[in-house]
Amino acid sequence: MQAMITVVGKDRVGILAKVSQECANANINIVDVAQTVMSGYFTMSMLVNIDEMKMVFDSFRKELETVLPDMRVAVMHEDIFRSMHRI
Repeated sequence: MQAMITVVGKDRVGILAKVSQECANANINIVDVAQTVMSGYFTMSMLVNIDEMKMVFDSFRKELETVLPDMRVAVMHEDIFRSMHRI
């Protein structure tokens, strides 16, 4: 099973590092990542594999929100993401 992590907010050093560290802490494998900075704002989408995840899904989301309190963070299962973006 996969999930999508999105992070949006004012750019600063270490955003990708914090998300990657939290993924490692939860034993989540990063499959793909796309990020950009436009006019000082950071936007990232990260596809992750959660098959071997070592914590509850909502706990992981809350942990990301804790380490990035001034960013908009969303974590959703792949099935929900695909349903939301179906044409």
